[in-house]
Amino acid sequence: MRAAYPFAGADVTPVSVSYRPLTGPEEIGLFCRLSYVLDHELADDFADGRRRPEWTWVALDGDRLLGRLAWWTAPGGDVPLQCDFFDIDDTLPSAERDEIGLRLFETATAAVFPAGAKLPEYGRFVPPDWREDPAARDVVESRTRVLEGTGARLLVERLRLQWTPASPLPEPRGRLVFRPVADREDLLALMTPVMEGTLDAHGRADQASGRSPREAAERHYDGEFAGFKSPQEWWRIAELPDGGGPVGFVIPARNNYHPIIAYIGVLPAHRGNGHIDEILAEGTRILAAEGVDRIRASTDLRNVPMAKSFARAGYVNFERTLNFVWD
Repeated sequence: MRAAYPFAGADVTPVSVSYRPLTGPEEIGLFCRLSYVLDHELADDFADGRRRPEWTWVALDGDRLLGRLAWWTAPGGDVPLQCDFFDIDDTLPSAERDEIGLRLFETATAAVFPAGAKLPEYGRFVPPDWREDPAARDVVESRTRVLEGTGARLLVERLRLQWTPASPLPEPRGRLVFRPVADREDLLALMTPVMEGTLDAHGRADQASGRSPREAAERHYDGEFAGFKSPQEWWRIAELPDGGGPVGFVIPARNNYHPIIAYIGVLPAHRGNGHIDEILAEGTRILAAEGVDRIRASTDLRNVPMAKSFARAGYVNFERTLNFVWD
């Protein structure tokens, strides 16, 4: 699809820009003429069915790449689950970037999604100090302007965290005992009350949409946990000793890319007692015992208690994520 139009601004020359999907994985090189931290995953994603050419779009002026947009899905998925690439040539003037970004987004989404369909979330990784870095802030503000022009809003800013063996492995304190998760119901029975008082923006949004805490827990379990490439035997429920009952749980796992702390929670009745540190330590030890060279995790910027627990366990904030949604 080709559109010829002048960009805003007195000194801007009209250009002709084409918008189209990739013809196939052989055009990954073209797509990577702009750069982003996920570029190295593209080849494997196409090979494993997590991406499709028809979901991977470019804006071109001749052979110059001006913008790109792409969606991702779980292996074998037949619908896009997340938008995770949205880049524009940041050497262009601001008005040109905004115009190209908006045209690219509107053209691609009209081709990929049925009219009236709810768009999947867009997530962008940014430096942890992006507000203090003029270049990074300009990129964030540019993308945000375009996204808001399509009706999106920022749902949450999240910390991306990483533990490596360079940090000391947290030692057991002995206040809790741990056992494997028996089955789906064993874990959902604990996830449900954790959801009721969650500080997590996604969990709160699930419930604000009308889902009950149980339904939100089931959606999380079935939507994410089923895709892990690691054994369920790693999952742990934390209990008080001598039959004192459950306190919380942790889900150490391996997704398509990294070893992760996928989910961690403390039951409302046991919050404020420092148990989160011991539960996180157990999940970290389980993954470290597998000889991993890193463990990734995330938490909302505003979830200060969880962020402090990760910091105490030796996790470093190496990036942030901005998550946008369409209501």
